[in-house]
Amino acid sequence: MAILTNRAADTRDRGIDIALLILRLVLGVLILLHGVGKLPQPPAFLVDLLAKHNLPAVLAYGPYIGEIAAPLLLIVGVWTRLAALLIAINMVFALLLVHTGQLFSLDKAGGYALELQAMFLFVAIALAFTGAGRLSVGGRYGPLN
Repeated sequence: MAILTNRAADTRDRGIDIALLILRLVLGVLILLHGVGKLPQPPAFLVDLLAKHNLPAVLAYGPYIGEIAAPLLLIVGVWTRLAALLIAINMVFALLLVHTGQLFSLDKAGGYALELQAMFLFVAIALAFTGAGRLSVGGRYGPLN
């Protein structure tokens, strides 16, 4: 078994921290840009969709948490695990309410029909497990991460 020197371990950790920063920024910016389109009021189709599934209309404001507040926290690197979990929950709701018919489908090119949504979901889950890393406001082990 190879023994890492302090220098090698620091280099490896720096690479992991940079990778976590990239994942946080990409997921946060892309989800945020998607969520900003829903301002200032929830889209009527979302309110109607919730009513169709006998869910309370107040849940129409959920995307503001999962697509605006959580991505901002993710980008900054504060409460990253919670923010990533909120994004993952938001994506599960989106998949189940809007994309149920596409869950097991392929697109015209033969790729998974929901590859973007799946990528968002699983990157959020990964960040919920890893946290923000050192390159964040909350720090690697900070109380806000």
